[in-house]
Amino acid sequence: MMQKIKNIVQLGFKELRGLMRDPLLLGLILYTFTVGVYVAATATPDSISNAALAIVDEDNSQLSQRIADAFFPPRFLRPIPISRPEIDPGMDRGDYTFVLVIPYDFQKDVLAGNRPELQLNVDATRMSQAFTGSGYIQQIVTDEINTFVNRGEGSSSLPAEIVTRNRFNPNLTQAWFGSVMELINNITMLAIILTGAALIREREHGTLEHLLVMPVTSFEIMASKVWSMALVVMAAAGLSLLFVIRGMLGVPAEGSFALFMLGMALHLFAVTSLGIFLACTAQNMPQLGMLLILVLMPMQMLSGGMTPQESMPEGVRLVMQLAPTTHFVEFSQAILYRGAGLDVVWKPFLWLTVIGTVLFVISWIRFRRTMT
Repeated sequence: MMQKIKNIVQLGFKELRGLMRDPLLLGLILYTFTVGVYVAATATPDSISNAALAIVDEDNSQLSQRIADAFFPPRFLRPIPISRPEIDPGMDRGDYTFVLVIPYDFQKDVLAGNRPELQLNVDATRMSQAFTGSGYIQQIVTDEINTFVNRGEGSSSLPAEIVTRNRFNPNLTQAWFGSVMELINNITMLAIILTGAALIREREHGTLEHLLVMPVTSFEIMASKVWSMALVVMAAAGLSLLFVIRGMLGVPAEGSFALFMLGMALHLFAVTSLGIFLACTAQNMPQLGMLLILVLMPMQMLSGGMTPQESMPEGVRLVMQLAPTTHFVEFSQAILYRGAGLDVVWKPFLWLTVIGTVLFVISWIRFRRTMT
């Protein structure tokens, strides 16, 4: 037994030395957990910024002027007054993302209670600004109309007021969510790539056959690749969480760092085993890359990181319970966002233990058959 453990440790150190001599993979690891995380967190703005807005003011009233003056930087550029015939040519050229049309007698109809309509034209090809900006414009216009109508009354016409409190992310900062989700996705991606590439590299260089004639078993060879590559990803992800996410981005990941690392180890046990299985199925690196696309994309898109599990069809939710990424996202959000303890995340931990064991056994059987 001690000899088996010694063989697994020594073979694992061999994998680490091989990785250290591969500058391409080292560069990929460094980029993924530093620049990749930072760019993913900051590339999407927290809110709309410098959106181009034009206003067709056919009313020229006090209320229409109040509405036009309510749009100012940094969310919107200063509104550009245009005429109705200029709407289509301007939007065709991409000069404006939004065009607000205020009709004739708008103020008169508002004061008379006739509920007049405003027209908002949106360039929907600019998806990030189109979706968020429409909501901002509607809210700004509504606030200005309510203030104008209720001036002097001393109270709002609403019978009740809703006070919203955003827990765990008070300012709805996109970087807080994007950075952690990017880290989670990168952990899964790198674990599968490194483990699969280690096995493919052995096969292409012809060293795998040399190992098989040595007094080591297929189990020892596979276990060494699993623990060594998992250790590399754990170290890189831990440093990224401490220095990039908490340090550079200022994300208050207040949960237990040790508990997150424990859960990450269980997840890596599962996905590195999956990487071995994919490498046994593929014959070379290009085939491994194609398999990664087919496996990684559904796992990451349906794991709950992009869309909550509750919003998915029941069949998809049941199938994704068998994917390790689903439980990884679940306990990562609970620990890093909400500061959950083991009493909350023990179920995803148990799921990952079971899934990892099953994947390891299946991959070991596949690996042993491939080598015989």
